[in-house]
Amino acid sequence: MPGNSPPKQAPGEGVSERVALGWREWLALPELDIPRLKAKVDTGARTSCLHTFRTEPYTENGQRRVKFWVHPEQHNLHNVVECDAVVIDERTVTDSGGHQEMRLVIETRVVVGDQSWPIEMTLTNRDSMRFRMLLGRTAMAGRCTVMPEASYLAGEPVLRTDE
Repeated sequence: MPGNSPPKQAPGEGVSERVALGWREWLALPELDIPRLKAKVDTGARTSCLHTFRTEPYTENGQRRVKFWVHPEQHNLHNVVECDAVVIDERTVTDSGGHQEMRLVIETRVVVGDQSWPIEMTLTNRDSMRFRMLLGRTAMAGRCTVMPEASYLAGEPVLRTDE
């Protein structure tokens, strides 16, 4: 039929190891000592972001780093995880309300179901938001298939002792 061209192939399309995700999933961030965290899968967000209620950027041996504190469970202010990571960038991010904010960017490993890979993530205060983390489209590209009508398709994160 004229005008009907085949759909463009997404990066990584056809990869048999794609993880099926619903609109919300349980994830782990083992390098940050966060074994379980509820995240919103957000194809509208380019970069992933993590809720931090306090950040302290510093320099060590000429390397930019940040200490930050996370409440990994919504509505539980007693569970606090102190994290430390290398700052790989600082970016202006526009949130869903159109507000711009300068955010620190880190790289860390995410575990989704039994799969694991490195992602970039910005740090911001998400106290007023329902989810402690957004998993953005850059982190999912070539690795995940999103089914927006479902939830928790990947199951619990499987943490391996060799990671």
